Amino acid sequence: MSAARARRLVATAALTAGALIAAGLATAGAQAAATRVPISGTGPSWAVPSRKIAAPADTGTVNARVYLAGRDPAGLAAYALSVANPRSPDYGRYLTAAQARHRFGPTAGQLAAVRQWLTSAGLRITAASQHYVAVSGSVTAAQTAFDVRFAEFAGPGGGPAMAPAQNASVPAPVASAVLTITGLDTATYLMKPQLPGPPPAFYTAGPCSKYFGRKIAAGKPRAHGRHVPWLVCGYTPAQLRSAYGVASTSLTGPGVTVAIVDAYASPTMPGDANRYASAVGDRPFRPGQYQQVLPSAFDDASECGAAGWYPEESLDVEAVHAMAPDAGVVYVAGADCTDEGLLDALSRVVDYHLANVVSDSWDDIEDATTPALRAAYDQIFAQGAVQGIGFDFSAGDCGYENPATGCGAGDGSSRNQVDYPASSPWVTAVGGTSLAVASNGSYKWETGWGEFGTGLNAHGTGWTPAPPGRYPANFLYGSGGGTSTVYRQPGYQASVVPAALSRRLPDGKVSPQLMREVPDVAADADPQTGFLFGETVVLKNGTTGFLLSRIGGTSLASPLFAGLEADAAQVTGGHTLGFANPLIYQLAGSQAFHDVTDTPLGRRVQIAVARNDYANPSLAQGPVRTTLRTFGMDGGGTALLRATSGYDDVTGVGSPAAGFFALCASPRQ
Repeated sequence: MSAARARRLVATAALTAGALIAAGLATAGAQAAATRVPISGTGPSWAVPSRKIAAPADTGTVNARVYLAGRDPAGLAAYALSVANPRSPDYGRYLTAAQARHRFGPTAGQLAAVRQWLTSAGLRITAASQHYVAVSGSVTAAQTAFDVRFAEFAGPGGGPAMAPAQNASVPAPVASAVLTITGLDTATYLMKPQLPGPPPAFYTAGPCSKYFGRKIAAGKPRAHGRHVPWLVCGYTPAQLRSAYGVASTSLTGPGVTVAIVDAYASPTMPGDANRYASAVGDRPFRPGQYQQVLPSAFDDASECGAAGWYPEESLDVEAVHAMAPDAGVVYVAGADCTDEGLLDALSRVVDYHLANVVSDSWDDIEDATTPALRAAYDQIFAQGAVQGIGFDFSAGDCGYENPATGCGAGDGSSRNQVDYPASSPWVTAVGGTSLAVASNGSYKWETGWGEFGTGLNAHGTGWTPAPPGRYPANFLYGSGGGTSTVYRQPGYQASVVPAALSRRLPDGKVSPQLMREVPDVAADADPQTGFLFGETVVLKNGTTGFLLSRIGGTSLASPLFAGLEADAAQVTGGHTLGFANPLIYQLAGSQAFHDVTDTPLGRRVQIAVARNDYANPSLAQGPVRTTLRTFGMDGGGTALLRATSGYDDVTGVGSPAAGFFALCASPRQ
């Protein structure tokens, strides 16, 4: 899934009341320049002298956002953790959106003071909300407002970008009201939908199996000492509900709403989801069960590739409905795939409490997100947590994002690293597995999702190179995971995540501090054991029509887990899980989760499948190529991630098991 980031520490004046802030501005006058407070993280890390390519810029336009800290940012974080902790007396005492605004949102005086500061510097206010004030103006006005000098630098992609040469600062009287400032540079930050699988009109070549192991590739060479099975055709909702233990219950998620946030909006939804449900034997959405919240207009950002987001939306909606067929689903669209567009969509979910759980199948590498953007995202996640809204994010599809593999081609990665927002300690990062479902729908086993691919030799008598292949050339994709370099270990991971993992940085060095480890949980993501989904595409005959196809990725894992959370809320009598990480880690090692490892059939048994693909899958034409896919190998070298007993950085605490639902209702104290 693809489309396009800690917190600052700042000394602030003791002027916390909005009226006092405004009064301070009114009397400060010419003294403002001498009493300013720097805002950490607002100067891009790439805007350094060695990358400067032009003199300071005094012409052009700056479009920025000043994000508001609210009246009690420390209290917001503390209550968000307390209300999500099953051991806390505040557990489940969620606030309404109105209560959260009154307790933690900015005051009218704070907003007025920020507006006065910005306009007095010559900037024009273009939008304002409880989260931010957006401004536009000349470079000269921006330099006055933020006390910076702009220059042209070699940006993140190597091309020229204007940026401040230092962190921005704000007048001391408004410092307590300002969380961060974004948009001061002209670099492009785009999120990407996490879809490693088929594009529109992807025709699958047979044979394939209705359940794992049904058809054996007896006519193909042996691999790992045996004839391997053909890949799965794509699991149906009934098979996945059975495998993850919800089919044996009466749980369907009524009374719970799941939001899906992506960029843009497919013009054929929810019709595709209803047609899909009918095709696989499920119930279509009831009238009013599915809703869409769209922006007033979509931005024409060619870099975003709007149509590339349509299959992501189809997959997300269909996967949630598959796991929780009676839950409400609301699709909330970003105007584009920029951070601003997606932040606005996430804010709408929180501001209007549109849902209880949110599934997000997009990300970018951690390096590509600035501290300012991360602060803005994390504040939204914390605001959701106090209202009982949990955010799930796909952990990524390229393992440790090693640039040598080519898996994340174009993502700009220059080193091993995790993805964001999955690395935020305020979200549930959902990793991936390869899932084997038996003929009766029961759970057989899972491995950590990580695959190597090799092909038939010229004579069709063997696989070349010898299975599983070499790293990085034969690594295809795998669950995102690893160690964050910007977030320290959150308290809920303590005593569950091995210190050796939390201290092992992506470059192999040992951190003196325990760091945030990704992911938290996992679910099926492997395209070889993936999901049967449907959407409207351009068919091979040139007409437009509906097509069923097979798909995978942590784009699948995240909505699957969100649907299971909706089912679990039914057991609790409607008490939603909210920010689920404290509960998830409290249940680690229990019957709530399958403990997924790379070797579920024994250390000497390497699992693999065979697969056929058309040379031109969009037209089902050309010679069919046979490949071998070996499971349970997520990366290699310094980028190797292993699924082991207990917590691991491929599958987190594991995948949901039948005990998940009852234990969520009565967590251990």
